[in-house]
Amino acid sequence: MKIALLGYGRMGKEIEKIAISRGHEIVIRKGVDNKIDITLADVAIDFSVPTSAFNNITNCLNNNVPVISGTTGWLDKYDDVLALCKEKKGAFIYASNYSLGVNIFFELNKQLAKMMKTVEGYNISMEEIHHAEKLDAPSGTAITLAEGIIENTSKNNWELGGEASEDTIAIAAKRISKVPGTHTILYNSEVDTIKIKHTAHSRKGFALGAVIAAEWIYDKTGVFSMKDVLNIC
Repeated sequence: MKIALLGYGRMGKEIEKIAISRGHEIVIRKGVDNKIDITLADVAIDFSVPTSAFNNITNCLNNNVPVISGTTGWLDKYDDVLALCKEKKGAFIYASNYSLGVNIFFELNKQLAKMMKTVEGYNISMEEIHHAEKLDAPSGTAITLAEGIIENTSKNNWELGGEASEDTIAIAAKRISKVPGTHTILYNSEVDTIKIKHTAHSRKGFALGAVIAAEWIYDKTGVFSMKDVLNIC
């Protein structure tokens, strides 16, 4: 496939390595080639910045180029993208995290939440650790995990830096040099603690998942998620 990289930072460069190793060609590197013709690409991968993501995605959909996005911070316009994708009969995936392991972790998180729903006495908290250059907090992955818990328990909110309570999931966000991403969920009671944890060892897992998603969406129409890519029921 001919791939457009919309965003050519650390993730974009890691995606480039994986894509080339899997036999694909990078025809656009936005961030290097800022004047682009998106129609040169078979599929686009957006790992840009919040202020650029919406325009990148709509440009792809308006030109019939399937697009996957891993950029966070633009989701106030997500419904507009869904409407445009439907209107143009396009193809789109958004994921807060493309790591295959993280997406399995998302489902494990939901299943644990369902199991704990009727068990009394546990407060739920979460810790996420990322590299010092990551600007947003909590991470998009942490928010997705919190939403998965809220959907399946009596919790109705999450709070950054707050205290875990009967209604609220407390999220602690730490920024430490050279940490690709670690997410830990704790169910804590007076008698014991249940913990699940995902630790990324490098950006390679995120990049591989993004390329696999781009390969999967190439000949499809509609709005999808990584559950579709991984065939997770």
